[in-house]
Amino acid sequence: MLTLDDIRAAAQRIDGAVERTPCLYSRTLSRRTGAEVWLKFENLQFTAAFKERGALNKLLLLGQAGRQRGVIAMSAGNHAQGVAYHAARLATRAVIVMPRGTPNTKVRSTQVLGAQVILEGDTLAEAAHHAHELEQREGLTFIHPYDDPAIIAGQGTVALEMLEQAPDLEVLLVPIGGGGLIAGMAMAAQALKPGIEIFGVESKNWCAMYQRLNGLPVAVGGETIAEGMAVRDVGELPLTLIRKLVNQILLVEEETIERAILALIEIEKTVAEGAGAAGLAALLQHPARFAGKRVGIPICGGNIDARLLSAVLMRGLVREGKLVRLRVVMPDVAGSLAKVAAMIGAAGGNIVEVQHQRLFGTASIKSPEVEFVIETRDREHTQAISAALEGKGVRATLPEEILP
Repeated sequence: MLTLDDIRAAAQRIDGAVERTPCLYSRTLSRRTGAEVWLKFENLQFTAAFKERGALNKLLLLGQAGRQRGVIAMSAGNHAQGVAYHAARLATRAVIVMPRGTPNTKVRSTQVLGAQVILEGDTLAEAAHHAHELEQREGLTFIHPYDDPAIIAGQGTVALEMLEQAPDLEVLLVPIGGGGLIAGMAMAAQALKPGIEIFGVESKNWCAMYQRLNGLPVAVGGETIAEGMAVRDVGELPLTLIRKLVNQILLVEEETIERAILALIEIEKTVAEGAGAAGLAALLQHPARFAGKRVGIPICGGNIDARLLSAVLMRGLVREGKLVRLRVVMPDVAGSLAKVAAMIGAAGGNIVEVQHQRLFGTASIKSPEVEFVIETRDREHTQAISAALEGKGVRATLPEEILP
């Protein structure tokens, strides 16, 4: 089994080739959540994720002869980039098999780093099956993303650094995909600080580790913003370590992961992908559980598709009532639209978009409906704009938004 000495050896092995990322206290998040929050910025690695640590440790342990044969891995993105980057540094051929639904940003980034990318299968399990076929056919060395002692030891170096940088931590909140990160971090943390509480975090849609630990049939699937955690077949070695070392697995809603991504951008000015923000999502969803405790959270990845990030930001404005739809029924006469727009502007609203509806859902052909998308300061400001229009005889409604 893995030991603290294995993790310390991994730390020495990879020293200088991966970033010793900062672990910083967040005053604002601490004030908002009631906990003392420390963030480990693994999104500042060269490939923007912690996966480099395990990938490099494994590559170095292969030795020169092993690396000359070339390596192959299956990955939804961050493991791929970690293997690709360090394989290129070590002059090793790398083939990466990715599920077809992998975000374009992760596919492109892996290719740029020098790996041959093959898109195969609709799930990570199907990609793994194809990778093992290529392993046998081409004589490559398979590098598993999480079910490998060398990988787990490399990931455990995250906890070594965190407890050096913030030795008084009482709790770690760690995202779970296949389980390699939390297994390594739990081994290191429990050995260095017995009794520290360690909580895993999974999306409710993809909670295979939770199901395995609780003797439930594995039933996962569906869309998730945290594709890095969308794993059906968790690692057997991580599962064994988690049973012994982890206190509990917390499940978080997709909406809470979106809120966590938004909070990290607005407060910490840092970009996290869905899986990278999941630890903070658990704190946001369960604040009472960690109130008053010193909580360490690894921001374990920052590779989020730009289009997806844009949608998260805009949906955040909608949830906060800062971007709203206002439907107005007005007479179909010259100047009506301009007058209403002027009223909205006078009330402090910024019109982002206008849709003039003459055919659908209108009470009368003489009274078309116009939908304004307006930027406001907050919900109270939105209500004030609506009241101002009503006060001037303009019928205005605020449709109920569908976002949770």
